[in-house]
Amino acid sequence: MERESQFIGQSDAFLDAVDRASQAAPMDRPVLVIGERGTGKELIAERLHRLSNRWEEPLVTMNCAALPETLIEAELFGHEAGAFTGATRARPGRFEEADKGTLFLDELATLSMQAQERLLRAVEYGEVTRIGSNRPMRVDVRIVAATNEDLPRLADEGRFRADLLDRLSFEVITLPPLRVRDGDVTVLAEFFGRRMASELRWEKWPGFADHVREQLHNYLWPGNVRELRNVIERAVYRWGDAETPIAHIVFDPFDSPWKPAFTAAPKDAQKGQTQSPPHQAAPDFDSIEDLRAAVDSHERAIVESALGRHRWNQRQTARALGLTYDQLRHCIRKHGLMQIDEGD
Repeated sequence: MERESQFIGQSDAFLDAVDRASQAAPMDRPVLVIGERGTGKELIAERLHRLSNRWEEPLVTMNCAALPETLIEAELFGHEAGAFTGATRARPGRFEEADKGTLFLDELATLSMQAQERLLRAVEYGEVTRIGSNRPMRVDVRIVAATNEDLPRLADEGRFRADLLDRLSFEVITLPPLRVRDGDVTVLAEFFGRRMASELRWEKWPGFADHVREQLHNYLWPGNVRELRNVIERAVYRWGDAETPIAHIVFDPFDSPWKPAFTAAPKDAQKGQTQSPPHQAAPDFDSIEDLRAAVDSHERAIVESALGRHRWNQRQTARALGLTYDQLRHCIRKHGLMQIDEGD
């Protein structure tokens, strides 16, 4: 399969979604794929097509959010020469291109109401009419659509056609976010890390330091698998040392002491915001039974992360943490982080 077309995971939530797609694939009916950004909606659409009876025919993809509203209908249904300014020649739409195959409509919820109405007619009657033409054409297209929106809620609010939703929701596959896919972060991190190491032509894969594994496990991954892949690949190439486990990882590539000054958002936009980091799991204070052990564990994690950030340079790490060199060496000994090199 292509580099970005692989399903990787072992959690029940993930495997259930993949199995649902496999079962729905042979059914020549529309399918809705729902999920947060980065959860793999396009991969599911590809699976639905490849396991269907249409697998030898075209799989045509259209991102409904990537085009201005004035061009969406022309992209979907095509146009005749002279239909509008700039239409110098006739052009088939995505429905015609996907004839006998599958049309994948990503970001479905961004379609205008007018485009939704024409899409409904195409789905109901299997006919499309190019802009500037009065002659409908028959097409045989299976629709797979994806969104990260709550379509039933949008329909209740009058922002999405309820009749179109009824037509497209023969089957609905909802993809689980990475934060609930038990164990999959570790599996995916290893996969992306090894792949990046191979790309860099490292002779071996050093793996991740324990504190990095814990950071990966505790992070909530708002960008899901796509974000995880970027974080891991960035960490491997920045580390640049195939001999020692990767001990530093950056979740926010924009985080820098020299980034542009923050501009305060309008007060209305700040409602409901908190001062704590939005994507890091909150500590479970209720589970603490030994305060001293909990404090030691937190201290160890801070020191180990700082050492990784400064590539285990103890003098730089001490300065960054506001410690003396001897204080940092004491922490390293206390927590057994590494054998101190007296020549450092």
